[in-house]
Amino acid sequence: MAGKNKRKLEDLSVDEFMLSGFDSGEEDDFEDEESTQQKGKMKKPAPQKMSDKKQGKASEHKDQLSALKSRDPEFYEFLQENDQKLLNFDDSDSLEDEEEEDEEERMYHKLPSQLEEADDDEDEGETGKKDVKKSKEATKVTEAMIENWRTGLRKEPTAKLIRDITQAFKAAVATTKGDSEELCRYTISDSAVFNSLILFCIKDMHAALNKMLKLKAPEKGQKKLILPSSSPRWQKNQIDIKMYIAGVVQLLSSLTQSTVVAAVLRHANQMVPYYLCLPKQCRHFLKSLIKHWSTGEETVRVLAFLALNKICRNKQEVYLNTVLKQMYIAYVKNCKFTSPNTLPMINFMQRTLAEMYSLDTQVSYQHAFIYIRQLAIHLRNAMNLKKKETYQSVYNWQYVHCLYLWCRVLSTIYPSEVLEPLIYPLCQVIIGCIKLVPISRYYPLRLHCVRAIILLSANTKTYVPTLPFLLEILQQEDFNKKPGRMSIKPINFAVILKLSKTNLQEKAYKDGLVEQLYDLILEYFHTQACSIGFPELALPTIVQLKAFLKECKVANYCKQMRQLLEKIQENCSYITGRRQKAAFGVADVAAVAAWEKQVAEEGTPLTKYYSQWKKLREKEIQLEISGKERMEDLNLPEIKRKKAEEKKVDKKEFKGLFESDSDDDDDDDDLLKSKGEKGDSDEDDEGLEDLSDLSDDDEEDIDDLEDDSDGDQKRPSSSKGKAPKKMLSTELKEVAEGDEDMVEDLELSDQD
Repeated sequence: MAGKNKRKLEDLSVDEFMLSGFDSGEEDDFEDEESTQQKGKMKKPAPQKMSDKKQGKASEHKDQLSALKSRDPEFYEFLQENDQKLLNFDDSDSLEDEEEEDEEERMYHKLPSQLEEADDDEDEGETGKKDVKKSKEATKVTEAMIENWRTGLRKEPTAKLIRDITQAFKAAVATTKGDSEELCRYTISDSAVFNSLILFCIKDMHAALNKMLKLKAPEKGQKKLILPSSSPRWQKNQIDIKMYIAGVVQLLSSLTQSTVVAAVLRHANQMVPYYLCLPKQCRHFLKSLIKHWSTGEETVRVLAFLALNKICRNKQEVYLNTVLKQMYIAYVKNCKFTSPNTLPMINFMQRTLAEMYSLDTQVSYQHAFIYIRQLAIHLRNAMNLKKKETYQSVYNWQYVHCLYLWCRVLSTIYPSEVLEPLIYPLCQVIIGCIKLVPISRYYPLRLHCVRAIILLSANTKTYVPTLPFLLEILQQEDFNKKPGRMSIKPINFAVILKLSKTNLQEKAYKDGLVEQLYDLILEYFHTQACSIGFPELALPTIVQLKAFLKECKVANYCKQMRQLLEKIQENCSYITGRRQKAAFGVADVAAVAAWEKQVAEEGTPLTKYYSQWKKLREKEIQLEISGKERMEDLNLPEIKRKKAEEKKVDKKEFKGLFESDSDDDDDDDDLLKSKGEKGDSDEDDEGLEDLSDLSDDDEEDIDDLEDDSDGDQKRPSSSKGKAPKKMLSTELKEVAEGDEDMVEDLELSDQD
């Protein structure tokens, strides 16, 4: 039954097999033993005689030969002339011969009635001899032996010497995994010996193997590797070399210290030609390299990538397809979480994977088409179903990093006629991702998508309408609204996709949003700064920025956007002046391309400004990240104020010592009580004069700052809702003018 069911399942397609479920043969495995026994009793066929079966086969064969006479007479005549026995055979003879063969088979395959018992003494003696031989064969490796091997390799490496070293190396690798050393000729029990043996193999084995196989060193500029299999001595030493490079792979999988792994990887990179000659060991090596490329330290990642690239460049048709698939899966696994520490690793994986895809555009197109289509299917399901689960399948780090990866791949390989048709569908997927949930909480995700589009548009020279998604934020967000709460540390938009409700109320959110808009608008216009149609392209943005400057009342935001507007207008006037001197028309595509190339070589005001701004911005981001990490490590102490009763007791105790300082006390309650004194009344008058210059809105701002800056501590204020008298007049005037940078200074002075 099982054999028949297997043949049936082989004939089915994959989908039919998935839908078929359990077959009747598989169901029998889940039935009770009693039911199977009952079925066996009921359905057991009656035994037939062997002679009847064989006689039926002989008659069938005879009928086939008679039919052959009518179907193929020429072949029948050939049989009559050359093989009469085949045509005139006797059924009885064949039956007798077959029965004799069956009897012989039964004799040979008949089990004995009793098993022979072995003598225990003899077995013990044999095993004891074997153990003695193994113990004699296992030689302990010493420093002197390693030194002798080193001198032997440098003089003249022989096959016997290489075999001894590989056996010792195998024993050393076995100790890292805790394997038994019974099958090894050598044993290693000292860590110092282990280290010196590994170091000796890493330094000298590659040169010794090349010398033994008489391989010529590659010439300068020669890209194609010289394979060791081309040597006439390869077959003789293949087993020892195979054992050695397999041990190198096992050693890589067992090591944990990054410096040691990097040293072994450098040696393995030298041994790549040997791996290319041995497919099984090469597959294990590639698997280990992909693991180190995705999880190792910085140096380990680079060395693993170099080895992967070297193998795939020399044998693309064998390894490239599977390596790209495994590297993409490893990349997606490592992109699940993003933080300031993991972001450099993800960027490195993006760049190196794009480099691997550039080796073969045909293979890259197949991978890119499948994975971009997969991203589009997730987006389509989210747009149709409109559920939280489907939204989460799109709005996550893995999805965003995959979009950015394919933008980088298409940008790296451009120009390519094979991959160019994928630019449009990828842009459509990114734009659909932006429009899926267009609310303020997902502004960081929108900014990531816009940055990916800018990268793709700049490197592929493809116009993608990106500015509307940035200018829409300036229209929707109310930057004049007072923040609901203050925040100590800024929001790092590079490592977040979604903002919380509390983030939306913070001042740091709007500050960071304005900075991101400034950066992205400037970056986009930098990619189009040399275009002949730059003035027309920048016109909607100029209009929108002017409208923003009229409505916005925050000085810092207006300062940034006004600077951006001036740079855009300056570049527009420059392009317009150069364009008026041109002597060709718009339809002359070649002349337009030559004109834009010349402008790019000379540079525009915007490109020159962008190059300076980029350097300063990168330094600023690094300082922000390092400063943020330091702030997270600090545990700032809380300052507790003394109660009024405790202060009175202290004053009574030290009244005679500090009489001169009594008038300059910082306590607000004492200041209010001592209005009649001369020095305090002057300070109060100055404070009241400064407050009289403020408007009602400014007084409300100060009250809000008092409430939000420290919710646990109650701060003394005047009974009429005015600001504290301790506040300096200059600070109040700057707050009245709309300068919000003094908020933190006000909080600190208030706490003092």
